[in-house]
Amino acid sequence: MTGHDHHHTAPGAGHSSHGGHDHNHGANASTRQLGLALALTGTFLVVEAAYAFISGSLALLSDAGHMLTDAAALALSLLAVKAGERPADRRRTFGYRRTEILAAALNAAALLAVGGYILYEAVQRLREPVAVQTTPMLVVAVLGLIVNLLSARILAGGQEGSLNVRSAYLEVLSDLLGSAAVIVGAVLIMFTGWTWVDPLLGAGIGLWVIPRTWRLLSESVNVLLEGAPAGLDLDTLRAELSALPGVTEVHDLHVWSITSGEHSLTVHLVSGSTAGSAELLAAAQEVAGRHGIEHVTVQVEPPGHHGEHAHGLHA
Repeated sequence: MTGHDHHHTAPGAGHSSHGGHDHNHGANASTRQLGLALALTGTFLVVEAAYAFISGSLALLSDAGHMLTDAAALALSLLAVKAGERPADRRRTFGYRRTEILAAALNAAALLAVGGYILYEAVQRLREPVAVQTTPMLVVAVLGLIVNLLSARILAGGQEGSLNVRSAYLEVLSDLLGSAAVIVGAVLIMFTGWTWVDPLLGAGIGLWVIPRTWRLLSESVNVLLEGAPAGLDLDTLRAELSALPGVTEVHDLHVWSITSGEHSLTVHLVSGSTAGSAELLAAAQEVAGRHGIEHVTVQVEPPGHHGEHAHGLHA
């Protein structure tokens, strides 16, 4: 028994309620943001990659590598938003909104691989220094900084509410800092001749990115594994449900995320009376709402019927 923005009840049966919310919230904005950022990044990628090889700069190559993953990440993210707009069907009852989590996980994994390669190459170059052409390195780094500043500003507004947009934002932000580091490195090498600065900066960029990327990957995998949403205290939630009037036991409590900011809960509440089940349902939904959970399914059971689970009531 399910419904949006209203409750369905039936004597002696389970009760479920789904808090209404706009599944497409921010989707159009995300599409515009990601499209603009992709256009900027893709246009500049060709230039930076070419000059990375011309100048022989590892720091610039590191920045170009991040720019490449940026372009792929933005393209994946854009596809994910489009896929997420597809309605639910008989095979995908929650729709395709989790596509954005898959995209975020792929983006994070790709950036980790690039970071690992840059660290390896930096060690090799510290052992055997390579000559660097500082002028093209400096010019391209300045252009890269401008492009990344524009892209980061475009994506900043949407990254709080979406792991997908945040993955793209993090990569652009890492590129922005990378471009700034390359500028500093180019100037230092130009005036001092210290070629070791280039691989050191390349390694520094990689070390800055890897922990943040790992956190993003962990969050994405947690969603894919149906883990409890980050920041949710499950013990507190269980205690609050147990404290509801008439509830003697709480079991089969499950909380997970469909996608960024879209959390679901299913729970069985044992109550001595089903007469006030509608009120109990509303109270349970209010408790869940305080924890940021909008999609709620509750089954009310009489004492002694713990094992008789009505699985059809699960969200």
